[in-house]
Amino acid sequence: MKRTTLSLFGAVAALAAVTGVAVFEAPAGTAGTAAKAPARLPVERSMRLCPAPTSSDVGETAYTAFTPAGAPGRAGARKAAADLLAAGGTAGSAKKDDGKSDAKDKKKDDKGAVAAGATVLSLKEPGKPAIATADRSDAPALIGTADGTLAPGWTVQQSTVVSAGSGRGLHGLTCTAPDTSFWFPGASTAKSRQDYVHLTNPDSTPAVVDLEMYGKDGRIKAAAGEGINVPPRSTVPVLLSTLTDAPTESATLHVAARSGRVGAALQASDEKLGGDWLPSSGEASPDAVLPGIPADATSVRLYVLAPGGDDADLKLRFAGANSAITPAGHETLHVKSGMTTAVDLGDITRGEAGSLLLTGDGSRTPVVAALRVTRGKDDKQETAFIAATPPIDKRGTVADNRAKSSTLALVAPGKEAAQVKVTSSAGSDGGTAVSKTYTVKPGTTLSVEPPEPSGAKGTYAVTVEKVSGGPVHASRMLALPKDGVPMFTIQPIPDDRSTVAVPEAEQDLSMLNR
Repeated sequence: MKRTTLSLFGAVAALAAVTGVAVFEAPAGTAGTAAKAPARLPVERSMRLCPAPTSSDVGETAYTAFTPAGAPGRAGARKAAADLLAAGGTAGSAKKDDGKSDAKDKKKDDKGAVAAGATVLSLKEPGKPAIATADRSDAPALIGTADGTLAPGWTVQQSTVVSAGSGRGLHGLTCTAPDTSFWFPGASTAKSRQDYVHLTNPDSTPAVVDLEMYGKDGRIKAAAGEGINVPPRSTVPVLLSTLTDAPTESATLHVAARSGRVGAALQASDEKLGGDWLPSSGEASPDAVLPGIPADATSVRLYVLAPGGDDADLKLRFAGANSAITPAGHETLHVKSGMTTAVDLGDITRGEAGSLLLTGDGSRTPVVAALRVTRGKDDKQETAFIAATPPIDKRGTVADNRAKSSTLALVAPGKEAAQVKVTSSAGSDGGTAVSKTYTVKPGTTLSVEPPEPSGAKGTYAVTVEKVSGGPVHASRMLALPKDGVPMFTIQPIPDDRSTVAVPEAEQDLSMLNR
């Protein structure tokens, strides 16, 4: 045997003797013992990425950060902190509502812009929202982290009112967690639209991203979207119409990171229909739930893509207040592989709020899906988007709720009812949290105004907890009408993933003798 091989064996044995080795084989004497289920422990760090809110000179943005009260904590966890910092690569300003400033907030240039790395918003305690505002066209993208007991369930809402011009309306977004893949059905490069995808890199190493677009005839050639470099701790906005020469009315955008990870957010601005952020569709699945179509929707357009190699056949149902019905003329939908299918659903609500349910019709091909919902008429129209939303396993939270302006949509798509507990937090400026329990009948959508906190002042957060029963999906509509325009935005409420499964590992030193 060679000397190098003996040296390697000796090094491995020494390392094992010092550290111990975790193995999957059960220790001696435990044959037949059932393996323990992994323990679920609270996360110790959460990250949220908020894109630059608007380039409009008449835009006003509110940021709301929140961690639910009573969120699980872990003994010995790192110090509790939750901060949003200005990303590099952009300039801008933000101000705290209380007019106070931290030492970090003094990193400003002569024009009042916030320098990269300056603190824009800090959350001090769970159960009470923290807020900040920005009213400049060069407000920056934000990179946020929450540690310790503030990490489980931490969420950040970004709400921008654009008073006039292209994209006039309410642009709302739940700031995203970094990932390597995002799907955005409902994108467009039509002449009336300006769609920007914002790519934010939270890490200290560069990220490389590909932008893939799929139209009604398949993959759209977009060489300019390949290999986009996103520098560390910075943001890169890309206008989708610059990626292709031919305008495409209905498309699906796929953001795929070759290396690193990013937060991706897509903002649509229309000359006539207002605008909003498109939430990314949940993970591709044979079944999809799109919750929260408002009762007064004047137009509903569905976008679906089967990203794999097989076509998809889907059944469509509209889950209203009392039952799930098949919309006349839209009973089924055939979706060709790699092609975006767009369908105008017309007056699908018939004056009743509800949700759209997509189920595989003889096939189990995964799809991604979204809706464009329009309210209002003529020159007073406004648009929002609803993406396919995964169920709430334990709990989900949405921030920035305002008195008489928020509506929850709770849908139980299966054959079993679901019971949920809705908790409205204390307000950002005072008040007491309040909870109420609701039962959602199977195959229906329950639309309710969340209970208002006692003595609430300012904005508050709403947390939805699954108590019992079958799957439940949720979304929140925030409506802030202005000058006759029904400004609104709709945010999905997925599970907050505040806990993670941690398998139990044991030392087995007996392997050193094998």
